[in-house]
Amino acid sequence: MTPYEHCTTLATMSNTFGEYLRMTTWGESHGPGIGCVFDGVPAGIPLSEESLVEALARRRPGRELTSPRNEPDLPRILSGWFEGRTLGTPLAIWIESVDARSEDYDTIARLYRPGHADWTTEARYGHRDPRGGGRASARETAARVAGGVVAMAILRTIAPIEIVGWVDRVGEIASQVDPETVTRAEVDAFPVRCPDPAAQATMTERIVAARDAGDSLGGWVRVVARGVPAGWGDPLFGKLKALLAQGLLSLPAAVAFESGEGIASTFRTGLENNDAFIPGPAGPVPQTNRSGGQLGGISSGASIVSGVGFKPTSTVAARQTTVDLEGNAVEFEGTGRHDPCVLPRAVPVVEAMMALVLADRALARRAFPPAEGVELSGR
Repeated sequence: MTPYEHCTTLATMSNTFGEYLRMTTWGESHGPGIGCVFDGVPAGIPLSEESLVEALARRRPGRELTSPRNEPDLPRILSGWFEGRTLGTPLAIWIESVDARSEDYDTIARLYRPGHADWTTEARYGHRDPRGGGRASARETAARVAGGVVAMAILRTIAPIEIVGWVDRVGEIASQVDPETVTRAEVDAFPVRCPDPAAQATMTERIVAARDAGDSLGGWVRVVARGVPAGWGDPLFGKLKALLAQGLLSLPAAVAFESGEGIASTFRTGLENNDAFIPGPAGPVPQTNRSGGQLGGISSGASIVSGVGFKPTSTVAARQTTVDLEGNAVEFEGTGRHDPCVLPRAVPVVEAMMALVLADRALARRAFPPAEGVELSGR
């Protein structure tokens, strides 16, 4: 039985993220372009195409340790913007694709590649674009990075928030990075985007060795948002960490999420794990930040710290076994242009998703402010 026989109803796809700041991304890996459309962007927000170009340059391929696909990723703002400010109408951003090589996928279009969404996409929709992964490709994340620029523009009108991500681990190689002091310049100083000089050198060696062997590596990206006021997010189903998990786990190749010290906290006692409060100028301040800047799903005023784990890139040059569309067992070798490790290019995408979640929660707070007479530090 083919996947098409399973598909008995017309299936649609979820392409929109956010509640008050709603971003819809569109486009496939080897289509003419990709982009995003925003609804809910307030009018009068300063925004420049130059800021979009700068952000997309950090994610684009064609650099050391990345896929050789050479996309310039030059964005155009098509609507919702005039004379450097948003209009409050739908904001549309277009990014043209100019270096697609669809012929690279001719030989594997009739295969279900291990680790990819080929089979599951057909099982769900009955039809798919096999060129480079289609909609499931990491090419889509360029639109998210553009969206992160819009989100940061909104956040800057509310609070002096700074978001910095970095490669924290590649395979078993861990780094030592202080979330309270790390800067984007320190992160971008190395191609692997790990600001720990000793760790980044070993990470780079391992990624190059994996690439040369026709293999790939996974690991962790961590991200911090400094300057987030207390009081953003809601308990239960609107927890800030739950929304961050949804956003970060929606990224291609993402397989795990941590809030604060996450897994490490499960090995401690309550006394060891609690963040003691000390007096602060605008209310209690956590003396430590094991909780990652959240309590009960609501921001505490400390830095928001999260981590997202990525699996090794699924396409590798080494020979593998799989099944073709007719159900026959076959062998194949991966083709196309792929990152030997997604982590360096994932950093700006992780930053963007954190910005999108925080901007959405900031707008939610403005939509439903505290009751009259209640003054809180996060207002």
